[in-house]
Amino acid sequence: MKRVILLLVVLFIMTSCGNSGGIGGKGSRRGFEAPPENMVYIEKGSFEMGSNDEDYVWAMNAPLRRRTTDDFFMDQTETTNLAYREFVNWTADSIARRILASGEVDGFAIEENDDEEDDQADPNEIRLNYRTAIHLRPKQSKYEEHYSVLRDNKDFFYTKEEALGQKRVIDTRKLNYKYRYFDLRQAAKAKYIVDENGIGRYEGKVHDKDGKLIDIQDRSSFMVEEDIPVYPDTLAWIRDFFNSYNEPLARSYFWHPAYDYYPVVGVSWRQATAFCNWRSYHAKEKRYRNQYPAHEYRLPMEVEYEYAARGGLEGNLYPWGSMYNTNSSGCFLANFKPQRGDYSLDGFSRTSPVAQYEPNEFGLYDMAGNVSEWVNDAYDENGYETTHDLVPVYHQHVFKGDKASKKRKVVRGGSWKDISYFLQTGARDYNYMDSTHSYIGFRVVRDAVVGNRQPGR
Repeated sequence: MKRVILLLVVLFIMTSCGNSGGIGGKGSRRGFEAPPENMVYIEKGSFEMGSNDEDYVWAMNAPLRRRTTDDFFMDQTETTNLAYREFVNWTADSIARRILASGEVDGFAIEENDDEEDDQADPNEIRLNYRTAIHLRPKQSKYEEHYSVLRDNKDFFYTKEEALGQKRVIDTRKLNYKYRYFDLRQAAKAKYIVDENGIGRYEGKVHDKDGKLIDIQDRSSFMVEEDIPVYPDTLAWIRDFFNSYNEPLARSYFWHPAYDYYPVVGVSWRQATAFCNWRSYHAKEKRYRNQYPAHEYRLPMEVEYEYAARGGLEGNLYPWGSMYNTNSSGCFLANFKPQRGDYSLDGFSRTSPVAQYEPNEFGLYDMAGNVSEWVNDAYDENGYETTHDLVPVYHQHVFKGDKASKKRKVVRGGSWKDISYFLQTGARDYNYMDSTHSYIGFRVVRDAVVGNRQPGR
């Protein structure tokens, strides 16, 4: 009888811990949010962050520290050429829309539509919003018409002097994605004061684009505007390895369908961040509980990347848990530079399609090898010493004219050109935020709703 009572008490305690939502309330399965498409839910946890191996390169930048991270979603794979090409095409498409809406091109009628519930879009019109539509010429698709608009705009193409032969090619330098966001870190430094008349105002100073301190006027003082050229640097394939023959990749790696599911490269940290912004506001997914908008997409923080790479395992050198880079059959477990430079021994001489190797315990592919990945954090050798232990992030404001050391961003995971040491879960490196390379790509994360719980847990 005592055993039965003890068992009931234990079950009661376990049930209480699992459902408790804090003092005065209980947890609920209704808080669960299904992962967005092709993303994995990573439950919050604590782990030893840093190098678990001897510091062979004497970097001295990854001492072991206990760190905690919150729930988040992460892409299963690195961002592919196909996904990033959608972003580039959307940017060109949006420029065409702006040209159409400005009235710079003749032969188009802009008409008002008052039917907010009209979901049956006319195939011969471009919707700028639910109320305004641009009617096209018959027998032309939206995208054909958009690009015909661009063709009519001479400033959007290479000049005759720059063009090859008689080809009219879009000047990729004109494909700029413009967006705005609030710099919450700057806003947090300001004081909001309400006077005796109930009128609120901000007090304090904020940095402008040049890094100068100016008085805060209103909320617009915290607004940051970005104008980012989004087309990848395809010449990075040649620039990175000038004495190696990579011209075929420079010509076709980004746009050819054969490379659709290869990771995009030649993308700077700023371009990767712009992609995250675009995905935040143009992702086609259900809203949380059909009411609240999803959190924004972003680059992972360094602590999130390492936590996800470890796959819930403590002290593992590599994401697959073993201290070796081959399995029991002698097959390599990632795409990297094995055995003194026999690049093709792992199956690929350069990048590989995503998800070619087994995932880690979290179901994430290529968390080591293939391409290194940009993360959100600024790089500092003493970053682990100065950041908080609860979801640490090392942030630096970068302004025009800042020295190069302030523009360093952390890259993680190692790449196809690296030896196995740089594939370790605790290894860290950096590159400059405006630089582009044939061995650096990225993947995207998104915060989960607070208190997210898997059903039945």
